[in-house]
Amino acid sequence: MSRMNPTLHPRLLNGIAGDPAVFVEAMHAPGAVLFDCGDLSALSTGHLLRVDLLCVSHAHMDHWSDFDRLLRPLIGRAKRLQVVGPPGFAALLERRLRSYTWNLVDRIAPELAIEATEVHPDRLHRVCFRLQSGFAPEDARDAPRDGPRDGAVLEIGALRLHAALLDHHTPSLGFALEEAMHLNIRRGGPEARGLPLGPWLAGLKAAVALGLPDDHAIPVFARTGEAAGAPRLPLGALRDLVGVTPGQRIAYLTDFGDTPPNRAAAIALARDADTLFIEAPFLSADAAIAADRMHLTTRAAGSIAREAGVRRLAPFHLSPRYAGQEAAWTAEIEAAFGRPLSP
Repeated sequence: MSRMNPTLHPRLLNGIAGDPAVFVEAMHAPGAVLFDCGDLSALSTGHLLRVDLLCVSHAHMDHWSDFDRLLRPLIGRAKRLQVVGPPGFAALLERRLRSYTWNLVDRIAPELAIEATEVHPDRLHRVCFRLQSGFAPEDARDAPRDGPRDGAVLEIGALRLHAALLDHHTPSLGFALEEAMHLNIRRGGPEARGLPLGPWLAGLKAAVALGLPDDHAIPVFARTGEAAGAPRLPLGALRDLVGVTPGQRIAYLTDFGDTPPNRAAAIALARDADTLFIEAPFLSADAAIAADRMHLTTRAAGSIAREAGVRRLAPFHLSPRYAGQEAAWTAEIEAAFGRPLSP
């Protein structure tokens, strides 16, 4: 069943055949997330300024070439940008940043910090680059991962980013972005118990989210000014007033071969995703070419999505050799997925 009232809104920027890039906005949140940045011309400066997290699968040109378009409007603004990439990515980012002359940065007061995270099989390597130091690397450190394939990489507000290392004749990262669980007060629940509506319900939801014990006391009040002397009820007696549903999950998988280790990691990462963006460069008749180049076929992409149990499939990265064959491409993916692609 689809999630109610989705709060994450992803957008494929360059169509099924353009450079891979997905822009994700969250309702009621100022920041945005970007998967890959080969071509960002579809984004306005306002959209670019909202990006708090850039996830780069690997540094092939069609996934990484337009980073400067993202960087340019950040100069002169206070900003903390998180960038996540595969092993060795921090060195590539450093060379990119230091390819410019930064002799005037002492005149720029707002601090711009770019915090890079490399995802390794057994650890996360983090390093910071600050504009005011000419983007020299600082604070390099390692941290353990939760797991070898799909451990959490970082948290941004209510969002958690997971990553999986895939093989594309070079390390390539797949990503999954998920939000915290949704907590809602069941309609009519408090009134049926003779309890008032009011700000106390926010405290009830917070207690459920924190997993507090049943004997935790919850003050019940209709107005903020009544909180101090409000009667208290145990959380265990109120817990059923709160409906808990899983948060939304968006997965992004591109540039990897259909090998058993890759397939297992991809399926685990995309499991139960509300939307899966997955590459499908080659028609099934060209499976040998796909294998040689460590890419997926239409059949592989559709079957990975089916096995992962995703709700909506959004294939992309169609090879230009199939111009005019989009209908055949879609049909093969749908046949392997087991149902039509939704808009």
